[in-house]
Amino acid sequence: MPGSSEVLRPRGALFVHDASADRAARFAARHGGRVLSSAAEIAVACDLVLSATGSREPLLSLADTRPGQHFTSLGVDEPGKAELAADLLDASVVVVDDRPLAVSTGVLADGRTAAATLGEVVRGDHPGRASDTDRTVYAPVGLPWQDLAVAWAAYERACREGIGRRVDLLT
Repeated sequence: MPGSSEVLRPRGALFVHDASADRAARFAARHGGRVLSSAAEIAVACDLVLSATGSREPLLSLADTRPGQHFTSLGVDEPGKAELAADLLDASVVVVDDRPLAVSTGVLADGRTAAATLGEVVRGDHPGRASDTDRTVYAPVGLPWQDLAVAWAAYERACREGIGRRVDLLT
């Protein structure tokens, strides 16, 4: 959790990719974004990458990324799904919401280990990113109420400490 001398990353431009070009265009138009033609182009353009797919083949490998990037992989919620390649996961600080679920159905199903759970990072039991060049991956396996509770605690702490900035997610 950032201390009083640190700040959250600023929101940059929004770039969108989808298997459906029409769906990508509609989403980008609603949110002031720009459509790109591939996941690799998204990784080139963005410091923060969110994937939410049903992909059974990795969309990004280590070669598609650069030091310091963060990836949230929402699509790996059942066996056989894979949004990020093994070399990218191996080169990253991997954080999951629930280790046993991540082992049985998520990003850890192939024997990989996670550096920490989100709860451990929020409590300060694990530093998460140790340097600005660490790649990080957050790969939850579908515990939205737990995620909401942790996000709310982080939001309240940020408000108390006067860090971060408000983002309107509804417009």
